[in-house]
Amino acid sequence: QVQPVESGGGLVQAGGSLRLSCTASGRSFSINDMGWFRQAPGKEREFVAAIYWNGASIYYAAYADSVKGRFTISRDNAKNTVYLQMNSLKPDDTAVYYCAAGTAVRQTGRYDYWGQGTQVTVSS
Repeated sequence: QVQPVESGGGLVQAGGSLRLSCTASGRSFSINDMGWFRQAPGKEREFVAAIYWNGASIYYAAYADSVKGRFTISRDNAKNTVYLQMNSLKPDDTAVYYCAAGTAVRQTGRYDYWGQGTQVTVSS
């Protein structure tokens, strides 16, 4: 019903910037929670950032401690797209980044839809 699709991954040098995009196709008007997760080789998938909105108004945003001050999550209502602006990238940021979407994440603690992921590689 809803299919998040990520884009914008690639190879970047440490200290550089990258912007990931996630477009939720389908009946995305019902989505009010979206988030970014990442998984590095040999490690568990971890939370990166999340955003919640009520209509067109941003209500809440949260970040993992490891990315606070460096990453910014935002939404473009006209394009039905959520972005993750990543600045001051570190080699530890290297991972597959996944976009997730849900209808009641704050109530259930679960995301309903997941993308296929996009690779981000940060060289030292």
